[in-house]
Amino acid sequence: MNISEAAPVLYSFRRCPYAMRARLALKSSGLNVELREIILRDKPAHMVEVSPKATVPVMILPDGTVIDESLDVMIHALQQNDPEHLLEAEKADLQEMLSLIKTFDGPFKTALDRYKYANRHENVDVDEEREKASVYLMELEKLLSNGNDYLFGNRISLADLAIFPFVRQFANVDKEWFDNQTWPHLSKALDKFVSSERFLSIMRKYPQWREGDEVTYFGTQEMAN
Repeated sequence: MNISEAAPVLYSFRRCPYAMRARLALKSSGLNVELREIILRDKPAHMVEVSPKATVPVMILPDGTVIDESLDVMIHALQQNDPEHLLEAEKADLQEMLSLIKTFDGPFKTALDRYKYANRHENVDVDEEREKASVYLMELEKLLSNGNDYLFGNRISLADLAIFPFVRQFANVDKEWFDNQTWPHLSKALDKFVSSERFLSIMRKYPQWREGDEVTYFGTQEMAN
């Protein structure tokens, strides 16, 4: 398998929230990557070979280093170039942002998965799991109710890019129910996020990558809030 020496390789799946947040950080950083869009039921053998857990995103650096956790992809990209200062929120340091992200990657995501994919689990009370997840969303509502445009101030940060793809996933399970809840600031922030050029630009559709295809580059277009 020949990997481009000019840019890292990124295996991605358009609809996966983990891959979304990786692409968001890559877009902001301007780091050029060779995008390989996959289909989950037809995963490339090379992706599984370099990352046996076989989930996206998977980024392979020119020196062969494999980064296969989405948050690690984000931080790596922004450590190379962070023109929007996403690693430096107005009202939180990096560790505070990472702590909030950890909560959403952990108990919130567990409840979200059991709510969204109840048929994959035994003895799941969907309403109970939705309520569990909602407790964490109310924490975001509190952060946004202090006059902030974003979670930690009036400037977007790593936390927003890492968390809102999962808020979107939660909302889309039952959008009517979500829109009727008492989190107006969160609803407004989510609507702004999903309609932004930033988000729309990373949701462009690409054909499934196959060995021998022409290289598709991603990550160099200028972003806007």
